[in-house]
Amino acid sequence: MPVLALLLAVLLAGCAGNARLKDVRAFAAEAPRLNGYLELSQRYRDTYTREQPYLTPAADQRERAIDTSRRAAYPDLVAIHEAVVAYLRTLGKLAGGDRFDPGDQIKEVAKGIKAWPDTGLTDRHVNAVSGLARLLARAVTGPAQDQAVQDVLRDGYQPLRDALDAMTTVLRYYDRNHDNEQAIVTGMLDTEIPFADKPQDRLVAALAKAHRQEKLDEYRLLGRRHTLAAQHVQAIRERHEALYRELMPADPQPAARVAVIQGATP
Repeated sequence: MPVLALLLAVLLAGCAGNARLKDVRAFAAEAPRLNGYLELSQRYRDTYTREQPYLTPAADQRERAIDTSRRAAYPDLVAIHEAVVAYLRTLGKLAGGDRFDPGDQIKEVAKGIKAWPDTGLTDRHVNAVSGLARLLARAVTGPAQDQAVQDVLRDGYQPLRDALDAMTTVLRYYDRNHDNEQAIVTGMLDTEIPFADKPQDRLVAALAKAHRQEKLDEYRLLGRRHTLAAQHVQAIRERHEALYRELMPADPQPAARVAVIQGATP
């Protein structure tokens, strides 16, 4: 009887473990929901290209300088997305019994990433991305499946929280940049259209009004994309929290563990 009880306990533990790993794989499969952040990052990078036809000479000089800063910040802003997605993919692969190597690219990106205070990207966010990269490099040679998943989930808890916070913060900055672009473009059209009031300018005025409406529709749709991207980041964060509580209910101080990984004193 004790043998049967032991076998039953092992069987139940295996079923529970399989269910947990299935939940991890389902969570990892949600990584594409973060693609909106990547698309909006690209749009942010290309802001000046869209604004330029609507700028006065003075405004063009100002925006050209800002464009240089945007393009310099872009690789670091995208590195946040790359690190988070690599973390999710690593979890999914480990939960499937495989090993996933995020490659040298994410490691090199994490080494060079720096803070951009204007965007809201702080040293805390930079450290989170670097911490995720170090964790993923270590996870490639980690132990067996179930333990490897728990190790990555435990040690990645705080860095992922901070990295997702960085994405949320940067998305808010993108939204403000979007509003500023809209003000520049529609402001120029609103200023110039009333002057096209001569009979010979009727066609120009009609085309300008139609263009203005198209731009308003474009910006309205982009506003929805900003909202949706932020919602997806929040959904990933909530799912990660729930998964962590499910798999690691007794882990007392995740932040302290992360401090050890990052080389700090907990």
